[in-house]
Amino acid sequence: MSAQGSPYASGPPSERGDRASKDAKSLSRMSDRFESWFRRVLMVVLVLGLPAAAVSAGLTAYKASMRTVRTQAAERHQVNARLTAGAKSDDDWAKRPAQVRWTDTDGVVRTGAALVKPGTPEGATVRVWVTREGTVTSPPTSTLNATTSGWMVGGMAAFGVAAGSYAAWAGMRLVLDRRRYAQWDAEWDQVEPQWSARFRR
Repeated sequence: MSAQGSPYASGPPSERGDRASKDAKSLSRMSDRFESWFRRVLMVVLVLGLPAAAVSAGLTAYKASMRTVRTQAAERHQVNARLTAGAKSDDDWAKRPAQVRWTDTDGVVRTGAALVKPGTPEGATVRVWVTREGTVTSPPTSTLNATTSGWMVGGMAAFGVAAGSYAAWAGMRLVLDRRRYAQWDAEWDQVEPQWSARFRR
């Protein structure tokens, strides 16, 4: 084998590869080029849009939750209250409502229902959360809840962008494939009579 025909021969590359590349491009259909372009657009959306959507949605949810945390922390406070009746004791570990009584900062005696552990005796002191109006309420939302909410919303936004991109790609492929099959059927209807006529001679 001559050095020129060897696959390891040095020198400028032949023009055969360039011609093959140009022929491949000329044979590509409009739908193929559109599919390639659309795929690049979706990749840009995933690379840039997914993090941006996740961070933006997560921060928005976190800030909204933190406003709730600050509002509830300003409107609620804990007081020492005494049970006016003992809580029933059973095998259930869940807290149950019981009547409590406390005196607020103005010296007004108030009563309400609070969740206490089963078996807490009458007259026991418990800590309860109350509003400015003296109504028993739940503890205020914590910063941990706000952080968790931000992460959850951000993750959902990222999943939404990824799912939307995949749905767009799958829908585009479905439409293009149907069009390609229709074109192939139309071309075969034109070629098949000529092709089958060769075997009938």
